[in-house]
Amino acid sequence: MFVFLSKLLPPLVYPLGLACLLLGAALMFGKKKDGWRWWVTAALVVLVIGGNRWVSNALVRSLEWQYLPQGEIPSAEAIVLLGGGTSAAEPPRPMVELNGAGDRVLYAGKLYKEGRAPLILLSGGNITWLTGEEGSPAEDMAALLALMDIPQEDLLLQTRSQNTYEDALYSSELLKERGITRVILVTSAMHMPRSVALFEKQGIEVIPAPVDFRVTEAGWAQMFSKSVGGFLVDLLPNASNLGAVSSALKEYIGMLVYALRGWI
Repeated sequence: MFVFLSKLLPPLVYPLGLACLLLGAALMFGKKKDGWRWWVTAALVVLVIGGNRWVSNALVRSLEWQYLPQGEIPSAEAIVLLGGGTSAAEPPRPMVELNGAGDRVLYAGKLYKEGRAPLILLSGGNITWLTGEEGSPAEDMAALLALMDIPQEDLLLQTRSQNTYEDALYSSELLKERGITRVILVTSAMHMPRSVALFEKQGIEVIPAPVDFRVTEAGWAQMFSKSVGGFLVDLLPNASNLGAVSSALKEYIGMLVYALRGWI
């Protein structure tokens, strides 16, 4: 039930979902003279605020820059790679594919090739009722790492988890069974703060290795040096910014809920 509610409820407070709720309220409760205008105006404000680049980049940056790379990644006993960067080999796809967070898989393979750790734990189970796909993200990542000539015997698959809390819980169980307490954690930069807190709560020492940065130092600085025209364009809402704000809100909501449940 928790997994179901965690997928159902948060989208209702993301900008697009919240705007839809407000428009629905306008239809249901806006029968009085001009009453609908307040609901529609509120929906418009939500979309404008949640869809502009300034709000989007500020929220994303507040998460991504908590664990900026600090030189060379030190060695550890294992690399933990969290799922979410692949799409299953469902027709008409000819093979497992990388999505926008696919940098995770590539970076984990790179760290292994550099000798940072002798083992990669692949974490990610499938939510069949949500994805409609068979298999698991862990198995999909293993298939892609095999293309990088990484030996299958150096891959440890954890296919039970259905959320980040379970990623940490079940992965930590497998690690501790092998006496492993220090890992390199690879996931998207925006997802790293919540992930680190969860693994540390399980007694695992974490070396963060974030990838998939949306806000770069150059991109952030450029926002403050644009012309008036560029500034106004950045205020216009678009789908990309709405998606980024939703992703950032997902992390903050997740951290709040996990903290209330005592998971972090």
